[in-house]
Amino acid sequence: MTGIAFRELSPVSFLERAAAVFADRPAVVDGDRRDTYAQLWDRAQRLAGLLAARGVEPGDRVAVLSPNTHLLLEAHYGVPLAGAVLVALNTRLAPSEIAYIVEHSGASLVLLDAEFREVLGEQPIPVIDSESYDDLVDAAEPHRVEVTDERSLLSINYTSGTTGRPKGVMYHHRGAYLQALAMAYHAKLDTSSQYLWTLPMFHTNGWCFPWAVTAAGGVHHCLRKVDPGEIWRAIDAEGITHFCAAPTVLTMLAEHPDARTLDHVLRVFAGGAPPWPALLARMSELGFDIRHLYGLTETFGPAVVCEWQPEWDSADPEHRAWLIARQGIANVVAEPVRVTDPEGNDVPADGRTPGEILLRGNDVMLGYYRDPEATENATLDGWFRSGDLGVRHPDGYVELRDRLKDVIISGGENITSIEVENALTAHPDVLEAAVVAAPHEKWGEVPVAFVSLRERSSAGEAELIDFVRARIAAFKAPKKIVFGELPKTSTGKLQKNVLRAKAVAE
Repeated sequence: MTGIAFRELSPVSFLERAAAVFADRPAVVDGDRRDTYAQLWDRAQRLAGLLAARGVEPGDRVAVLSPNTHLLLEAHYGVPLAGAVLVALNTRLAPSEIAYIVEHSGASLVLLDAEFREVLGEQPIPVIDSESYDDLVDAAEPHRVEVTDERSLLSINYTSGTTGRPKGVMYHHRGAYLQALAMAYHAKLDTSSQYLWTLPMFHTNGWCFPWAVTAAGGVHHCLRKVDPGEIWRAIDAEGITHFCAAPTVLTMLAEHPDARTLDHVLRVFAGGAPPWPALLARMSELGFDIRHLYGLTETFGPAVVCEWQPEWDSADPEHRAWLIARQGIANVVAEPVRVTDPEGNDVPADGRTPGEILLRGNDVMLGYYRDPEATENATLDGWFRSGDLGVRHPDGYVELRDRLKDVIISGGENITSIEVENALTAHPDVLEAAVVAAPHEKWGEVPVAFVSLRERSSAGEAELIDFVRARIAAFKAPKKIVFGELPKTSTGKLQKNVLRAKAVAE
């Protein structure tokens, strides 16, 4: 039974509140553009009016192809205010992939940053590009469609599609609202927060930070592309206090000539791939307050956070780096995480017994858009199957060991690529490492490592293999090392599917 004062949850309400409470406070910094929260709320409503005037009706899908600019940030409010569904497109995709997603989602209109006109290609639907966007929004009438069901569709986020066609992950208003609150809470966002958009907003709706920063009354600092020099400049000039990033971005910052010890607290949420302990130790030396987290597109981004415990303050640096490299526990709005064996039984919390990580709660997707078979395959007794292998430690913290598909089975023994990568990146000359399986006549599979070295480093294959053998079981050491730059996705994840193909060809 619905209470007399009940209102459906939607993350759009955070902007409505911010416009009332923080009306004249800065909300958006995008190059020379500076907007207050009152202005952002007005523009979001006018964007909704523009969409309605162009024929967008409640339930329609609106695609957006843009880097991290005010256009994409405003779309996170204006599209749902029109009652429509946001489909933020990955700017790194090929035109054929973009065309597939636009068609599959059934988008009725595209908001486009002019830089990506060729990537979008010809579309049989209306397009509003950034060259006319601001004038059209300013001239539009404010409009708003109320949310009548908090579990209705808010956005569709398409997976990277490394193992087939991208799947459309459906987000609901309730999940985004709660996840945004969780991110604001765990990141300790408030009105003094200066948030830098290093994480693409098209990636799981920016882990729900477009709504989280607004809920806290912080400032959104837009960034068109990830440039370590520009990030260091923003840290100095804008007093950046928060950002989210994949480990590869942290590596770029740590190795940049402008790297220095910070003179103010800067909190970083690191995710997208498990950060190696040596990298976390290096970032801590520079004064970054790193919080590791774990999640998937299907879980609105981070469902698990490595919650800091005060007792860890007294741990030695190496042990502390290992503690914070673990994925952690369920965030404040999520259900407790399970780690289960193939029969669905919970594994012992001994830090050794591996199992699949299962997730459940308000911050789990509705399902895959127009793909009931994939939705069914991803669930087990009401739990979402992550496809990730992990262990649970006695303190309840979960540690990711591998993607199930990335486990290397060599001579009947399981080798997790992350363990080998952590051993390799502990070497002072190693910048990044990725380990995959290569076929072997005798052992079935053996680990092969792809490694990028720091500048002016001279470590060779034999030295690194011996280094790994001194740290972990000898059979887990890579049988071959290939040196060079590692391929990455638009969000900084290592493309192991590309490396697996190379390993087979080597």
